[in-house]
Amino acid sequence: MSGLNASLGYFIAIVAFGISSRVLLRRRPRLDFLLELAASFVLAACLLEVQTIVEVGQWAGGLGPDVCVTILFVVLLTHGVACGNASGNPTLTLVRFLTLEETPIPTLLAVAGQFLGAHVALLAALHYWGLELTDMHMIKNLMASSCSTSLRVSVLHGFFTECVCALVFHLVHLSMRRRSAMIRIPLVAVLLTFLSHTASDYTSAYMNPSLAYSLTFNCPGFTLTEYAIVYWLGPLTGMSMALFLYIGHIPRVFSRNLLYSQKTRFRVPKGNTSGEEDKKKK
Repeated sequence: MSGLNASLGYFIAIVAFGISSRVLLRRRPRLDFLLELAASFVLAACLLEVQTIVEVGQWAGGLGPDVCVTILFVVLLTHGVACGNASGNPTLTLVRFLTLEETPIPTLLAVAGQFLGAHVALLAALHYWGLELTDMHMIKNLMASSCSTSLRVSVLHGFFTECVCALVFHLVHLSMRRRSAMIRIPLVAVLLTFLSHTASDYTSAYMNPSLAYSLTFNCPGFTLTEYAIVYWLGPLTGMSMALFLYIGHIPRVFSRNLLYSQKTRFRVPKGNTSGEEDKKKK
């Protein structure tokens, strides 16, 4: 239980940083990429600790699978509330670019900030584990140099897993973009938790290139190219397919709608009056 208390303190500190960043930068639209950096840092730092609880806590701390799933859901929900519109996910940033909601330079800065935030989160987590505050973190610190990869299937199988999960996620996310945050954030957290738990024996369904970079790219077993095919190309392909299916085209690439034609308005002919009908009968 002491390990869980230490993790709780870690989560609170990371989320407090995310909220502080949002408060300080929310009135500076030119620095939105720093919000994405902070959101990516919060997400990656928290999920690195969740990964520790899943890998080590179940047998070192006596934490069951139900506790791990609950912690994952609470972390995703808290991230959505604390970071607001900053997703920390490059694929969601690219959706805004492909739908003409964002220009190239802010998009590049946001994506760069997301990867930088994920990298800083990895460094912060390694330092935190190095403190060895609990037995769970001591074991994780010993395992850090030879961590177990999240990719537990072949590269092709992993690519299709990430692609399909990203397709489902982005279709749902696109359909809820105009909904209230009180509805959207919990539903997205539930969906991400479900997909992550369902694909835990395959790729863990990160659907986030910067998050995958911090969580599994440093683990042995696959090359950087193989990881990139699964965790970068897979989600990007799924996102593109979801955008194409939802809108019917990708606005940044071509403007013509290839799937859904615009509704044609037909002029409904006025019906004959009773007098005109009588004349016709005569």
